[in-house]
Amino acid sequence: MPDRAAPTAPEDDNPGSADAGGKPPRKRVHPRNAATLILWRDTAGGPEILMGRRHASARFMPGVLVFPGGMVDRADHGAAAASELRPSVRAMLERRANPALARAIAIAACRELHEETGLAFGRGQGPDLAALDYLCRAVTPATRPIRFNARFLIGPGDHATGTLAGSGELDDIGWYAEAAARGGRMAPITALVLNEFHAWHSMSPAAREERRLIAFMGMDRRLTERD
Repeated sequence: MPDRAAPTAPEDDNPGSADAGGKPPRKRVHPRNAATLILWRDTAGGPEILMGRRHASARFMPGVLVFPGGMVDRADHGAAAASELRPSVRAMLERRANPALARAIAIAACRELHEETGLAFGRGQGPDLAALDYLCRAVTPATRPIRFNARFLIGPGDHATGTLAGSGELDDIGWYAEAAARGGRMAPITALVLNEFHAWHSMSPAAREERRLIAFMGMDRRLTERD
C-alpha cells in the first residue's frame, strides 16, 4: 500500500543519499535489507530503464524518479523461483549477506517489480533468478532514523512479462532513456546508481564478472567492497 504520511525531502531516508541533516537518532539504527531491480532494454538510441515517479504525497522520496524496489520480507526467504541465481551473481550478493538472505534479496527485487509495475520477471512459476545480474549496494547514513542496506540488481527487459500497471506507489511508470531520466527529478543516489549501470552496460560480459564491487556509504561515498 502507498504511504501517504507527511512528505520529506528526496534525500531523506534514501539508501546511500546525502544526509539531510537534523538531529541524529538517540541510538544507532540498524539498516534494513532492501532490494531494487533495474530493468533495462536496448534501443537504437541506447539503453532505456524502467522507472516510475514516487507519488507526491509519499512519505519517502515524494515526486522523484526511482527504480522499482522495496524491503525484503520474511516470505521472500521461502518463495519459489523458476531458476536460481548464477554462481557468480550469488557470490557477489554473498559478499555482504548469508546465502539465504542473498537469495531472498533477489526474490524481493522481482516481487517489488511485479507489485509496483505489474510486470513479472520470467515466464514460469516464479521469477527467473538466473537472468539477474548484480550492480552495487547503498547504505543510508548512520545519522538517519530509518536506514536501508539496498542492493541493486539488473534484469533484461525481454525477461519481463505482463502489462505495465501501477499499484499506486509509482506514477509515470515507463521506459526512460538516460537523458529523460536525468532531466527529471531524481534523488542523488539514483543518479549515482545510474552511473554504475551505464558503466556496467558498456563492459564486456567477462569484464562484468571481474569488476570491482561498489558500495555507496553515508554521504554518498563510493567505496570498493572488501572481502
